[in-house]
Amino acid sequence: MKAWLNETGTTIENWVYTDVKTPAPSTGEALIRVQAVALNPVDYKATKNPAWTYPHIPGVDLTGIVEQVGTDVTDIQVGERVAIHTNLQKNGAFAEYAVVDARALAKIPDAVSFSEAAAILCAGMTAYEAIVQKMNTTGKETILIHAGAGGVGGIGIQLAKRLGLSVATTASTENHDWVKNLGADLAIDYKKENVTEVIRGWTNGRGADLIFNTVGRDEATADLGRLAFSGQLAFIAGGPDQSVVKPFTLSPSIHEVALAAAYASDDDRAIRNLGHMARELLKLVAAKELDSLVTEELPAADIVKGLQRLSERHVRGKIIATF
Repeated sequence: MKAWLNETGTTIENWVYTDVKTPAPSTGEALIRVQAVALNPVDYKATKNPAWTYPHIPGVDLTGIVEQVGTDVTDIQVGERVAIHTNLQKNGAFAEYAVVDARALAKIPDAVSFSEAAAILCAGMTAYEAIVQKMNTTGKETILIHAGAGGVGGIGIQLAKRLGLSVATTASTENHDWVKNLGADLAIDYKKENVTEVIRGWTNGRGADLIFNTVGRDEATADLGRLAFSGQLAFIAGGPDQSVVKPFTLSPSIHEVALAAAYASDDDRAIRNLGHMARELLKLVAAKELDSLVTEELPAADIVKGLQRLSERHVRGKIIATF
């Protein structure tokens, strides 16, 4: 089979697309004939891992057709269309065939394409875990979602609107129409505007009830100054420095969101929850209630080119590669 290989823990420019042996599933696993994969920031950022043996096949999101199942797999059948966010510690998605943990598989509804399904995995599940599962939205009115033009932020905007929240998001001016079409009520150009001042003005000085930070530690720390009393901050790329807030004044709730931690925990319920989140998102896509934000499709041989563009942080929505 053809696969992209990270041969020695190098950056993406040094990956090679070549022939390797097709793997076989073990107990609790399934072999998937890959149809489409989503490109994600973690794919170009995570180029080394102590759990890997080299050469390593990268990629965390795939959709395809079940080719073979190992023992103890009973709820997934050969021939079914499936989607999965894979285990970062093992060989991944950028190959014609992949072995995956069957517990995290989700069946794809007939109305959803392989590309659409791939697009809502890492990005959609991250947003779902943050906004639907971790943050308590009961009685809340406002949310700030960073980087709304990206995959995670774009899905997050749509999920937040479904929950009845007023949504502010950060995006460059050229992406303001894009994020507003997704449902954002307020778009803030983080390059030209003071985000804290805008959020304070938007909320009549109170701050946002909820903030979903997809950017990094420094911005998450700044978010503490944008948060309402007893507000909630979820982050995916570094938590805030809470020492900047005097204890017992803001009373924030801080949520770490990390899909890969489910596999690392080896907790059965956590791993199965990955499949649950994917299924819930796929239902919304099938019902035309969620746009999976596929903006570009390219052949698998161009995955590195796609990741290089993604790393420049000027991509709207999701880039999908097909096999």
